[in-house]
Amino acid sequence: MTRENEILAPPESFSDRVAIVTGGSSGIGLATVEELCNGGARVAFSSYEEELGKAVEDRLLHAGHQALFCHGDMSDEQFCRQLVDRTIEKWGDINLLVNNAFSFIAKGLDATTEDWERTMRVGPIGYARMAQFATPYLQKRRHSAVVNVSSVSAFVSQPNRWTYNSAKGAVETLTKCMALDLAPLGIRVNSVSPGWIWTREVAKAAQNDRQRWEPVWGNFHMMRRFGEPVEVARAILFLLSPAASFITAADLPVDGGYLGMGSEGLGLSTTFVGSQ
Repeated sequence: MTRENEILAPPESFSDRVAIVTGGSSGIGLATVEELCNGGARVAFSSYEEELGKAVEDRLLHAGHQALFCHGDMSDEQFCRQLVDRTIEKWGDINLLVNNAFSFIAKGLDATTEDWERTMRVGPIGYARMAQFATPYLQKRRHSAVVNVSSVSAFVSQPNRWTYNSAKGAVETLTKCMALDLAPLGIRVNSVSPGWIWTREVAKAAQNDRQRWEPVWGNFHMMRRFGEPVEVARAILFLLSPAASFITAADLPVDGGYLGMGSEGLGLSTTFVGSQ
């Protein structure tokens, strides 16, 4: 049995819901699309990787799910509008929005203006555009919700990550501002902050050698391991569900205890000396 199968029970029913998930062809986005589909939702998802996105759509449709793939770049405002429009054309409704697509440009002193612009346009600006275009439909439905995918990187300093961490920090502030303005419309807005999750980016950094690097990077997490994309997806589904009906403007860390760690880390190399 895989770790994913051991983690949680299947998601609750989303059979009356229409969702949009940006960046839904891999990693956390893909796991979210799959979990929503497993719960009965109709799901539109975007990806800039056309071949991969189409393959995901074909697999979901073959399994009997209702899915719609839209190829495009979330830095393109016109595509953001098109993603909403195509969802309405397909199903006439939008209840849920998951802003997940992000540009993983991690640079510091060497960051160019183009690096900064790309990072911000895909991330916080893309998130804001999607919320703007989806709100006229979200506000018409009960239990409408938005979840923005942030990161532990929004809260801490990390070397050579001015671009990425700044953009994720902006997502945190944006989430709270969105929540305040959309609450009167009946729309909840929250975020999740994953730690080190075994996705393509992490696998690339680990030279695809999980066995070697999980014990090393696991030292930054109380759980002593990487997280799985489905673990983040299940947290997202909770925040999207009526079970979270009185939760808004909140961030849910899905980080295995990363943000709760002190400078001693796991304390494996320190000895505590108490006083009598």
